[in-house]
Amino acid sequence: MSGLPFHESRRLTGCNVYFAGPGTALESAPGLPLDDAAPRRWRALVRQMRRALGWPDDALHVRRHASGVTLAFAAPLDQLYTATVLNEWAWWQASGCAAIPFHAPGHPATWDITAALPSLRAAAVAEAMPALVALKAEADAHALPFLLDDDELTLGSGRGSRSWFLDELPTPAEVPWARLHDIPTALVTGSNGKTTTVRLLAALCAARGWRCAYSCTDGVFIEGHALDTGDFSGPTGARMALRQAGAQAAVLETARGGLLRRGLATCRASVAVVTNVATDHFGEYGIHGLDDLATVKLTVARAIGAGGRLVLNADDPRLRAQAEALSCPLAWHSQDFEHPLLRAQRARGEPACGLRDGHLWLSLAGVDHDLGATADMPLSLGDRAGYNLDNLASAALAAAALGIRPDAIAVTLMHFGNDPHDNPGRLQHWTFGRTQVYLDYAHNPDGLHGLLDAVGAGEREGRLAVVLGHAGNREDADLRAVAATAAAYRPELVVLKDIAGYERGRASSEVAGIMRAQLLADGIAPSAIAQHLNEVDAALAPLMWARDGDLLVLPVHELAARERVVALLDALAQQGWRPGQPVPRAAP
Repeated sequence: MSGLPFHESRRLTGCNVYFAGPGTALESAPGLPLDDAAPRRWRALVRQMRRALGWPDDALHVRRHASGVTLAFAAPLDQLYTATVLNEWAWWQASGCAAIPFHAPGHPATWDITAALPSLRAAAVAEAMPALVALKAEADAHALPFLLDDDELTLGSGRGSRSWFLDELPTPAEVPWARLHDIPTALVTGSNGKTTTVRLLAALCAARGWRCAYSCTDGVFIEGHALDTGDFSGPTGARMALRQAGAQAAVLETARGGLLRRGLATCRASVAVVTNVATDHFGEYGIHGLDDLATVKLTVARAIGAGGRLVLNADDPRLRAQAEALSCPLAWHSQDFEHPLLRAQRARGEPACGLRDGHLWLSLAGVDHDLGATADMPLSLGDRAGYNLDNLASAALAAAALGIRPDAIAVTLMHFGNDPHDNPGRLQHWTFGRTQVYLDYAHNPDGLHGLLDAVGAGEREGRLAVVLGHAGNREDADLRAVAATAAAYRPELVVLKDIAGYERGRASSEVAGIMRAQLLADGIAPSAIAQHLNEVDAALAPLMWARDGDLLVLPVHELAARERVVALLDALAQQGWRPGQPVPRAAP
């Protein structure tokens, strides 16, 4: 056999889907022949080498799946680079590969344990940071967040934090422990609705009077001011938000990719939300189905202690099923306040939230609070945006878990979304005569279906135009499913695009080609399909095609492209533009 027997070899820097602490993981190479004995040999080699290095005999994780096997083990937090090499070596040996191209100078190409151990011991000694380990133990004893990256350590969070560069670490005796503390912290994950829920929850924290730092797919913000822009929905964004010295609360979008690549940035949170689990991102890191994906999303439960809450959607069957194995306190929401799970939750005096008679009800300690008519809440789009009803309920429960009063929650739900700056890039709306234009982030079948239903695509009077594109790291079947979702609404125009910077190994127009084939198979005429690979040009094409009364649905994903399209649509609205008139180019 030639080539590496693994790919996606990585450090796990925090609590993760495999175990509650740091370690390492790798994925076997696609197509690698596997027998049942290979993972057993890997386990034995890892245990043998850990004993030789003096490491604890902690968690080992082996998971067979459709594309191979995931191999992970827990390791000391100051030995993760060494652990990653150990993992690669152990799998190389266990999988039967004879030649090891990364062997150290002077060692034979067949790097058995006798040859490997001296090099790994030297690497472990060079990497070791006893001061860091001592600080971690003391932080745990004080129940403090421990935020670590390659350059910096932070103890505590927000206004209760202190940071040091790793080459300037104090001794535990030099740390002002009495002045360090955490701040109310929320984690938000799920397939759809994460960013909307983060922004809404940040607004609820602001209504409480807190200076709130939050991270999401658009950047890292404090009190609405951007600290950095781009996709910061992983551990880097979470640490940046938690390190803001003036922050009194933090809300952290916690996306699947970061959970699998690195784990959680913090293993301590006041509340966590899992919005839902929907088809997306299959094929990466051994995730091939909704049950797998639900398990990944529920990693956030590891951050919830006895005094916290995990907020779950009772209408999601996979979350209901997997919740039975969780030990942390739960809070349930549903679009039916009389859902059996919610009734049982309320009977125990535990928190629940749901819809009854057109109102959103929040139950706390046996008292039901009417948060108001959902049709009057801007996010609900007059109750047409069912997915945002879920986001409203989950944010209300999370806010209550943070100690925010029901009356403050109700007031915020009634105004959040009135200002387009509240939730940019999500269900933004412009009207040009009788033509309606919606810009959104919908990026998977469930999200696109919810969006098209919410904007009335199935009951439209005029024509429908939809822009379609996707990141390249989805399986072909996922791309076809998005195209099939759009085709079911019989659009008169579909514009296919690329997403700059998100090709993820695919050639330009490859995603568009897969979607085009599905659209044609579903009966969309070739003349109704256009291709503009530039995302801004793709959004402009429906405007130039439109006539009065049409419905234009523009999922725009890349932040810079979205900002240009929003600026153009705002300018057109100010100018009184109407369909059929010339459309100027978007500003660069």
